[in-house]
Amino acid sequence: MRRIQLPERPDWREHAEREGFHFHTFDDGPYWYEKAAYQFSLRQIEADLEDVTDELYAMCLDFVDQAVRDEKILRDLRIPEFAWPMIQDSWRRNEGSLYGRMDFCYDGAGPAKLLEFNADTPTSIYEAAYFQWGWLEDAMRLGLIPPDSDQYNAMHEKLVEAFAYLPIVSPLHLASCQGSEEDRATVEYLQDCANQAGYETKFLYIEDIGADIQGQFNDLEDQPIRWLFKLYPWEWLMREEYAEHLAGCDTNFIEPAWKAVLSNKAMLVYLWRRHPGHPNLLPAFFAEEPAARELMGNYARKPVYAREGANISLFQQGREPVELPGSYGEEGYIHQALAPLPQFDGNYTVIGSWVINGEACGMGIREDDGPITTDDARFVPHFIAD
Repeated sequence: MRRIQLPERPDWREHAEREGFHFHTFDDGPYWYEKAAYQFSLRQIEADLEDVTDELYAMCLDFVDQAVRDEKILRDLRIPEFAWPMIQDSWRRNEGSLYGRMDFCYDGAGPAKLLEFNADTPTSIYEAAYFQWGWLEDAMRLGLIPPDSDQYNAMHEKLVEAFAYLPIVSPLHLASCQGSEEDRATVEYLQDCANQAGYETKFLYIEDIGADIQGQFNDLEDQPIRWLFKLYPWEWLMREEYAEHLAGCDTNFIEPAWKAVLSNKAMLVYLWRRHPGHPNLLPAFFAEEPAARELMGNYARKPVYAREGANISLFQQGREPVELPGSYGEEGYIHQALAPLPQFDGNYTVIGSWVINGEACGMGIREDDGPITTDDARFVPHFIAD
């Protein structure tokens, strides 16, 4: 694994705009960054990332199977009690999952360490699945990288296959929050994948979904929503005014309700309890557990529910803590053994390994100026060349 400085494609911004990638640049700097790329060997991809992701995902599914049978676990995951039957039914009906992203600390040498699992509403999928593949083809054509290079990226094909596999009855509604260009672009890309799978689709905002007097969800045209992809976390849905209707409605959700078991950081505690010493897991404990003292002051404190690095604190003996503000934390915290992100040319690098339709199939890399990855992190492409 190496970070290599490269010249930019001269027309990549125009290309991004044509493709609808309008959030490629922040007000204060780039989001898409191709003045560098990460080079991997095939062994690193297959053994250290792909196989590991598949193994950890299988462990996650085993944990869900245990959690839906154990009310104490559901309570420890801070899932509201009214939602337990919905989650249990979702799992027992074997409702299908579209995707998820595991974030790893990995430097190309030691084993990849799971930092967290974005199991419900991960973003950056357009950049990882589509735009960086276009970069790969152009970079080879322009002689920027070896002509026989490859990329760990079967994501677009897997997304189309995954949509086709789900028993969706058209139309499929897809929703994001108002005010987020990135979220809307993410949903529009997934909408295109669903169209390629043969479905009629309709975009709408989460804020435009309503419930009728029978407790069924409708769109702005008062049409029933039978299938809904929502880029909106389950823990937020469970706090909405219409949350009481979630369990009894006729809507099928993507991601399914059982993903609520995995889309929180408390599940990291249980993964460690179930697989202590696993080379790809980090010791993790609830903050109030006496066992948390085993981390000897070197740990990351993470809210059970949080987004984009908010309210995460890094503690390392002999150094000042690194903390990010935010509005999360009321559900409690976990302590996870500290795994400092590797630095390449002064950039803190995190690997996002994607699971689509239950299989590891691609990767996205983000860089940040600090040791906690935030929503200002840059996306950097990668390629495989031994």
